[in-house]
Amino acid sequence: MTPQAPARRAPVWPWLLLASAIIVLDQLTKAYFDTALGYGQRVNVLPIFDFTLLYNRGAAFSFLAGAGGWQRWAFTALGLGAAVFIVWLLHRHRGQRRFSLALSMILGGALGNVIDRTQHGHVIDFLLFYWRDWYYPAFNVADIGIVCGAILVVLDELLRGRKAARQAAGKT
Repeated sequence: MTPQAPARRAPVWPWLLLASAIIVLDQLTKAYFDTALGYGQRVNVLPIFDFTLLYNRGAAFSFLAGAGGWQRWAFTALGLGAAVFIVWLLHRHRGQRRFSLALSMILGGALGNVIDRTQHGHVIDFLLFYWRDWYYPAFNVADIGIVCGAILVVLDELLRGRKAARQAAGKT
């Protein structure tokens, strides 16, 4: 029996490049809206959607936005810690395309918001959806990356679980 060469592992750099693209798009859009609109200004686009300029000193849904300022550094540290963990996961699972795509989206979003917190002390939000008197909290491109990535992580786990169950059923 001849020894086989080890399988070549998929590179990590495409996933890091995708995360970087999300960061760049996020920062460009935030810079545009931060200069094009005044704070609180709204520009109607659709009957259910406006561009606006809002600052979020908290986390998702303005969680802890009214805290005394410590949350800026806590959420920055959390974002950086998550980024390190995600890069480690990407390195370990880089051959799993769907999972790596999800992680890249979360990584780009997390770091996009970390950049805001370190530069401005708040996250810049500019997308606002609403229906009559109901408003979804304003958000940004980084938040889209985080949410879509999280959904994709769940989908990936469900699909891998179904595949494993089918394979187990076929072996019995």
